[in-house]
Amino acid sequence: MEHLDQRRKITIIVAIMAAMLFAALNQTIVGTALPRIIADLGGMEYFSWVFTSFMLTSSITAILVGKLSDIYGRKPFILIGIGIFIIGTFLCGLSQTIIQLIIYRGIQGFGGGMIMSTAFAAVGDLFSPRERGRWQGLMGAVFGLASVFGPTLGGYIVDNADWHWIFWVFLPFGVIAFALIWTLFPSVTRNEGEAVDYLGAVLLTLTMVPMLLAFSMGGSQYAWGSTEIIGLLLATVIALVLFIAAERRAKSPVLPLSMFGNSVFTLSNLVGFTMGAGMFGTIMYMPFFVQGVIGTSATASGFVMMPMTLSMVAASAISGQFITKTGKYKGLALAGLLIMTAGMASMVFMSTETTNLIAVINMIIVGTGLGIAFPIFTLTVQNAVEHKLLGVATASSQLFRQLGGTIGVALMGTVMGQRMNTEMQNRITEAGLDQQGGAIDPAVAERLTQLQDPQMLMDPQQLEQIRRSLPEAAQELFAQIVLIMREALSASLSTVFLVGALVVFSAFVMTLFLREIPLRTSNRQQPADTVEADQQEIVNTARQPQPNSR
Repeated sequence: MEHLDQRRKITIIVAIMAAMLFAALNQTIVGTALPRIIADLGGMEYFSWVFTSFMLTSSITAILVGKLSDIYGRKPFILIGIGIFIIGTFLCGLSQTIIQLIIYRGIQGFGGGMIMSTAFAAVGDLFSPRERGRWQGLMGAVFGLASVFGPTLGGYIVDNADWHWIFWVFLPFGVIAFALIWTLFPSVTRNEGEAVDYLGAVLLTLTMVPMLLAFSMGGSQYAWGSTEIIGLLLATVIALVLFIAAERRAKSPVLPLSMFGNSVFTLSNLVGFTMGAGMFGTIMYMPFFVQGVIGTSATASGFVMMPMTLSMVAASAISGQFITKTGKYKGLALAGLLIMTAGMASMVFMSTETTNLIAVINMIIVGTGLGIAFPIFTLTVQNAVEHKLLGVATASSQLFRQLGGTIGVALMGTVMGQRMNTEMQNRITEAGLDQQGGAIDPAVAERLTQLQDPQMLMDPQQLEQIRRSLPEAAQELFAQIVLIMREALSASLSTVFLVGALVVFSAFVMTLFLREIPLRTSNRQQPADTVEADQQEIVNTARQPQPNSR
C-alpha cells in the first residue's frame, strides 16, 4: 500500500485510528472503575484476572493473526476483530459476577488482539520506517486520547450511574469504526506462496496459556512451589520444545525463528517485554493508591490520572516528529526509560500524607518517559526485518510487550497481596486491636471486622454506612482501623512501585546494548542486517579459491 497517494493513505489512517480508539477507550475506561466494580461484585483475589484474561487472549490472537494477515491481508482480520470486540464489550456490561467479567474480558481480548496487531502492521504497509515515527506518534495520541476520556468518564459513570454502562457507552464507536474500515480499507489478494502453520499455532498457544496461568495463579491461588504451578511450568517447557522443533521444519512458520538471529529484533522485544512488565504492573495499581490511600473519589481519580496521559501524548508526538526528521531513536529511547524510572522511583515515597498534586507530578514524569520510549521499540522491530515479515514482526513486538504486562500485573498483585497481609497483621498487633475482641459488643465487632478487607477502601459510601451504624464509643476505633488499612495499602503499593522502577531500569540497561541501524526510507529496501549479511557473503565468496579455468 506504499504506492497509494498521500490523501488515500491519510484516509486509511483515519479509519485505523477510529478502530483503535474504540478498542482503547474500552480498555482504559476499566482501570478507574474497577475498584468500584470489585467492591460491588467482590473477588478482590481475582483483581488481576480482569486484566490477565484480556492480555492472555489478545496476546495469543495478536501473534497468530500477525502471520495470517501477512498471507490474507489486514482488512478481514481488523473487521473480525472489531466484531468480536463489540460482542465481548456488550457481554462485559451484563456481568453479574467477577468470573463472568473475567470470561467476557477474555472475549474482548480476542477482538482486541486482532485490532491492534493489524492496525500497527497496516501503518507499516503504508509508510516506510523513516516516515513511521510521525504516524506512530499519532497512533500513540489515540491511546492518549482514550486514556484521558476513558478513566474520567469511567469514574463519572460509577459515581453517578450503574457501572455496567462503562462497557456500553462506547458501543456506537465500534459500529462507526467497522463501517469506516469496511468502506475505506483496501483489500489485497492472498499471498499464494504462503501456507498456514496450524501445528505451530497450536503449539504456540499451548506454550503461552500454561505459562501465563502459572504466573497469574502463582503466589495467590497456589503457592509457587505447589504441584499445580510446577505442572503448568513443566507443560510450558514441553510445549516450547515441541514448538521450536515444529517451527524449524515448517515451510511458513507462524513465528519464524530466524528473526531471533537478528540482534536488533531480539533485544527490542526483550526491552518491550521488560518495559511492559514494569509499566503495566505499576500503572494498573495506581488507581488503588489514589482512591484507597488518598481517598479520592472515582470521578476525581480520573482527573488525577489525566495529566499522565496528556504528558504521554505530547511526548509521543514530539518524539515521533524528531525520529522522522533526524532518523535517530536510541538516545530518545534511553532518555524515555530513564525518565520513567525516575517517575516510578518517586512513587515509592508516596504515603497517606501524599496529596493529589504530588501524585499528579509523579505520574506526569512517568507519562513523559512512557510517551518518548514506548513507540520506539515497535519501530526498531519493523525496521529490522523484511517487509514480507512485517505482520508477524509487529505482532511479536506486541506479544512480548503484553506477555510482560500480563506477568507484571500478576507478580505485582502477588507482591501487593503478601505485603498487605503482613502489614495489616503487624499494625493491628502493634495497636493492640487484636486484644480488644472480648471487650467489644459482638455485633460491633462483626461490623469492624468487615473493615479489614482492603477493597472496602474503594467504596466510600459503604465505609460511611458502616461508620454510621456504629455507636459513638466505637467511632474512634473505626477511624483507627481505617487509618491502619490505608497505611498498610500504602506500604504494599510502595513495594509494587519499587519493583516496577527496578524492572524499567533493567530495560534502560538493555537498551544501552541496542545497535542503532539507519531507518529505511522505503519498504522495498532490505533491512540493514540483511544487507550486511549479503555483503559479507559476497566477501566470503570472493575470498574462496576459484577453480582453475583451464
